[in-house]
Amino acid sequence: MLELVDIHTYYGESYILQGVSLKVEQGRAVALLGRNGMGKTTSIRSIIGFTPPRHGEVRFKEKNVASWPSHRRARMGMALCPQGRRIFPSLSVEENLTIASRSRARSKDRAWNLDRVYDKYPVLKERAKLKGTSLSGGEQQMLAIGRGLMTNPDLFMLDEPSEGLAPMLVRDIGNIITELKETGLSILLVEQNITMALSVADYVYAISKGKIVYEGTPKELAANKPVQDQYLGVAS
Repeated sequence: MLELVDIHTYYGESYILQGVSLKVEQGRAVALLGRNGMGKTTSIRSIIGFTPPRHGEVRFKEKNVASWPSHRRARMGMALCPQGRRIFPSLSVEENLTIASRSRARSKDRAWNLDRVYDKYPVLKERAKLKGTSLSGGEQQMLAIGRGLMTNPDLFMLDEPSEGLAPMLVRDIGNIITELKETGLSILLVEQNITMALSVADYVYAISKGKIVYEGTPKELAANKPVQDQYLGVAS
């Protein structure tokens, strides 16, 4: 579904991603983990096209899209639930959802539309006419996820979806990601919450100073305390 091959990305002259390579296979959930400022969000920005890499390939559905504009990548089936949710403050909950609606070729029973999002997240239907930013943090995160699903993506990227949420809501977000994976959606999850990420991912990468420093299964990472301590800031 997605493969990064030797990605090098800069902000001006600041060298951020220094040869990042990773894969997200069809129907799998992959977590990209690391401390703040290590290159996680820049990886997402390189994939979606907000900050294109200067060197390397972003292969999506076997095409190198590294030079494509973001809107073209989105039309091809990428979607992003951004860090901080980025809810449109002047729009209602329903308008936040419908503004992203895109019908793509898929069976009707698998297509994401307003009714299906409301069925999945009833609280959004209850709040449909309220301003999106009037919702609680957890409800806004559901809205941001629902907005991404309304594009009917093949690859769904979530950037720090647990940020700022209470532990019970973090568990809810983890359950949502697991359910989405079970529908066959390919997922790239950027997270600092190691427990949640390991509970939903099929495979994990750790990034530090713009380089992939570890990859393996969640079980392998959970057993590797030195990697957790050195690169993820997990206390022993």
